[in-house]
Amino acid sequence: MNNDGNFIQGRMKGGVTAFKGAVEFFKTEHSVMVQFAGFILFGILGLWVGINRYEWMFQFVVFGIIFTAEALNTAIERIADFMHPEYHTKIGWIKDLAAGAVFCAFFTAISIALFIYVPYLMIYLEV
Repeated sequence: MNNDGNFIQGRMKGGVTAFKGAVEFFKTEHSVMVQFAGFILFGILGLWVGINRYEWMFQFVVFGIIFTAEALNTAIERIADFMHPEYHTKIGWIKDLAAGAVFCAFFTAISIALFIYVPYLMIYLEV
């Protein structure tokens, strides 16, 4: 059991550390910057077509999954590079697998976006 102060202070310190990590993640990872731009664009599109609260919920959950997968992928890649800086086949496989998890999250997001937006766009375009 960790005895580094009281429970509340420890949780607050952990929250501050987590927030700093998230800010650093969004500031330094180029793929996340692109994904965040997509988050903003889909937010604007959602406002424009008037998606309902459940569709908003799905949209937020999917982007949360993408950002989470991307953060875990980044952590795995950095650990792998730290442990084995030169190229190694097994490290490459681990990094590819982590990147594959991001791809799965992205594919899920695209699928859900199609379910949400195609009906709205068909009405808008009178198809």
